[in-house]
Amino acid sequence: MDQNAEILKNAISGSLNIIEQDREKEIISRRFGLTGNKETLEQIGEMLSITRERVRQLEKAILIRLQISAEENQIPELAAAEKILIRNLTEMGRIAKLSDLANKVYNKDATASERTGIYFIATFSKSLTVIEENDKYNAAVGIAEYGDEKIIRGKVDEIVKLIRENKTPMTIDELDSKLNYEHPDHIKAIASISKLLATLNGLWGLAKWPTVNPKNIRDKIFVILESKKEPMHFSEIAKEIADSNFKRRNVTIQAIHNELIKDPRFVLIGRGIYALSSWGYKKGTISEIITSILEKAKEPMTREEIVKQVLRTRKVKETTILLNLQNKKLFKKVDKNSYTLA
Repeated sequence: MDQNAEILKNAISGSLNIIEQDREKEIISRRFGLTGNKETLEQIGEMLSITRERVRQLEKAILIRLQISAEENQIPELAAAEKILIRNLTEMGRIAKLSDLANKVYNKDATASERTGIYFIATFSKSLTVIEENDKYNAAVGIAEYGDEKIIRGKVDEIVKLIRENKTPMTIDELDSKLNYEHPDHIKAIASISKLLATLNGLWGLAKWPTVNPKNIRDKIFVILESKKEPMHFSEIAKEIADSNFKRRNVTIQAIHNELIKDPRFVLIGRGIYALSSWGYKKGTISEIITSILEKAKEPMTREEIVKQVLRTRKVKETTILLNLQNKKLFKKVDKNSYTLA
């Protein structure tokens, strides 16, 4: 067995040995999932033929006794386990999601019981702080001197508020310039606790923003084009998605092409080449674009000016634009080199 695993296992066993009554050991083991799946107050109450409220009271009393025992150094195995957790937390920015911490400590994808074992130790350790999981926060463990649960949640909320007010994703360095932390890694660690935030390609934003948390093919296409900041062929977009860090990357080229056609955020500007409409590109035929340009100008324009403006919204050959200008039903030549609407 790995040394860290052995030390943590001994700390859990030593802590349980402090609990004298078998029924209380059973309650704690089942509540934290130390020997199997975590169980609810109702499930444990039914098994022991006691009320849900009584289970809650017993759990609270047991944890208080364990906390007192830890403070009085009555659990000799605990110190070594705390040292391992604190060392890893220091490297991770002083606080971390429970799953991330467990993976680092065990140097692998930790099992559910390995995660809950760490959470159990941290719950009554005087050197550690736990963040309970709910709709806003992931379960997390931090170094106690960094703050209690209320302080940590306040720091998380501060980062969420800053990003929400910014209205666009931010890098850790951008957040660091507006916050007062010793190191950017501390900001990253705190941000990772929030369920309201997501990160992608070094950017942090609200989880509902597709730029950092793309949920479908269209969102992924948008992220690729936004990051590249230039028009791309649909086959190139497919390759970028396949090579990306997205959770689901296995999509067909045809599926990507279909989504590009449907979504108004994307504009076809050449043979299979798409751009974002937010860049100023417009849908329509070349003739329609020339018409729009001349309508806006309200006066004749030179051939060179028309070509230049069309190329800002379409990736086509100049000869294609010039051929469309020859449509006498739409455009009228007013002198050797200028055109207006017919």
